[in-house]
Amino acid sequence: MLTVRPAASSRAATAAAPSRTVVEDVRPRVDDGRYAAKAVVGDPVQVEADAFADGHDLLRCELQWRPAGSRSWKRRLMAPLGNDRWRAIFVPTELGRYQFQVRAQIDPLATWLHDLRARVDAGQDVAVELVVGADLMNAAAEQVRGAARQHLTELADRVRRPGFDPAELFTAAATALLAGLPSPEPSTTSDPYEVYADRPRARFSSWYELFPRSTATRLGRHGTFRDVVRRLDYVARLGFDVLYLPPIHPIGTTNRKGRNGAVTADPTDVGSPWAIGGTAGGHTAVHPDLGTLADFDAVVAAAGKRGIEVALDLAYQCSPDHPWVREHPQWFKHRPDGSIRYAENPPKRYEDVYPLDFDTADWRALWDALREVVEFWIDHGVRIFRVDNPHTKAFAFWEWLIPTIQAEHPDVLFLAEAFTRPKVMYRLAKIGFTQSYTYFTWRTAKWELEQYLTELTNRPVADFFRPNFWPNTPDILTEQLQHGGAATFRVRALLAATLTANYGVYGPVFELGEHRPRHAGSEEYLDGEKYEVRRFKLDAADSLAPLLERLNRIRRDHAALQHDRTLTFHRIDNDQLIAYSKSVPAGVEDIGTADGAPVLVVVNLDPAYQQSGWVELDLAALGVDGERGYVVHDLLNGGCYRWEGSRNFVMLDPEVTPGHVFQVQPASDGAGA
Repeated sequence: MLTVRPAASSRAATAAAPSRTVVEDVRPRVDDGRYAAKAVVGDPVQVEADAFADGHDLLRCELQWRPAGSRSWKRRLMAPLGNDRWRAIFVPTELGRYQFQVRAQIDPLATWLHDLRARVDAGQDVAVELVVGADLMNAAAEQVRGAARQHLTELADRVRRPGFDPAELFTAAATALLAGLPSPEPSTTSDPYEVYADRPRARFSSWYELFPRSTATRLGRHGTFRDVVRRLDYVARLGFDVLYLPPIHPIGTTNRKGRNGAVTADPTDVGSPWAIGGTAGGHTAVHPDLGTLADFDAVVAAAGKRGIEVALDLAYQCSPDHPWVREHPQWFKHRPDGSIRYAENPPKRYEDVYPLDFDTADWRALWDALREVVEFWIDHGVRIFRVDNPHTKAFAFWEWLIPTIQAEHPDVLFLAEAFTRPKVMYRLAKIGFTQSYTYFTWRTAKWELEQYLTELTNRPVADFFRPNFWPNTPDILTEQLQHGGAATFRVRALLAATLTANYGVYGPVFELGEHRPRHAGSEEYLDGEKYEVRRFKLDAADSLAPLLERLNRIRRDHAALQHDRTLTFHRIDNDQLIAYSKSVPAGVEDIGTADGAPVLVVVNLDPAYQQSGWVELDLAALGVDGERGYVVHDLLNGGCYRWEGSRNFVMLDPEVTPGHVFQVQPASDGAGA
């Protein structure tokens, strides 16, 4: 016998039915929302999600966002991309964290209108369906105010009248009125996710590294901060906007390294700046030979007047003479014989450096002391820190330090100098580092560059990792630079400056083309600045300074080169030639005085021989009509050419130019050659 259970009288029996919609795969999402994705104030954040429901009903999908801590959400309808994928953008307007989420629900009015059109097209009687629609319009009118309510009510009244022509509902005015109205259906909302909005320099910057002690104009004299001030006009003329200074602190004398890293130093040897600490102080002191803190403040102020920010090296390690070694011995690892273990990366040994012990039982005090170092230099005007070897310190420390600093100083940026395993580099970016050094230094072949850049400029990596390309560093003189000649330096500068929006050079050894290694098989410079004071002839006839100046001006004047995510590689039938383009991302409105046209770059990767080939352009990526023709202006070398179609010929002689940097524009009558 079948028993029918009566309806429950509980509260659950009268509750609304569960939502039929599903929201999945929201992007950007870093480690399922554990970490914030990266964004920039004023730049659009593109949010995508899968949203769908059972059956054939249409959805209303909405993006909601707000600054972290705000109670009210801003809202924007998402556009369907096909295959149940949706997209919308929002633009952060202030520094700091933002939350966003995606909300989806059945849209009965949109579903009704869609089905009505199908019925009308099929010649069916829709009299009853019009009444259904009028009821839906009246229900929607209860959820809106002002003119929209009046227009909906008036339209519902007309729909109910005998003889109403359904075609009126398919006009642009009617569909606009009915689109995006509130739905009474249950909704599904994703988990909230976060982005951190940095200032624009996080996205676009040009770095120049120099050792203050090598800025003196007289041979044999130790440079000072006042010499750095005099060097600023040179850096500004080259067009760099970030001046990175290696450690400026007192240098220890115990186990001091001599020239070329010799274990035994002569009395006149100045030691490595990364052996931090001495009788004059530690991480919050400056080397007496450089000047005073007031002199450093003058550098920061003078740089600012020239549009340059000073980035300071943050190297959390100590020489044996650092005050912390005496005052806080528990912050260092001791060996069984009682001695402190010095830094080493077998077989390399750094007898002049003690690493800090992040496993110490006194870790809270250590962390606070390291935070105070950052805050000290912030108080002296520093807003960018290049962090030395962050992968050798605890992840948990950085995950605490960076948000702690940015909570009070959201404009502070951190560059991770971590040449290590990919997953470790990516982890550092996820936990807060603003920018990151990369493997570009060793990527030389066309296929390597294309594969690596495709990874860096697309999701998921692009959501959390901002690359900063350096052709060289004080520790890295690649084999290619050692043996490739001046043409290789030009090629690497062009690639670094145009493949990514953030790049830097270790100068002036780069623009002067220094290429001698300490010994065969070494990537360290012979007579490198790490261990001695140098003097450079900046006005040398063969200096690459004019090229760097030109590249930085092109980067500054063309907004396409100030972004990474639009990078597109174009096929070219010669593996010694590489072609790629960039454009201003959709939704970016404020590009200042920069030109917004796409930029196409073609580079000869062979420093020894002329190379030629046919480049097959993705015209859609460049935004031009190949049949009408278009003009390419060579920003690097001069010249203007009219091209047609997607296939065009290029030839590059490394003795003349490393490549072309083309501004791409639609053709006008008489334009081009």
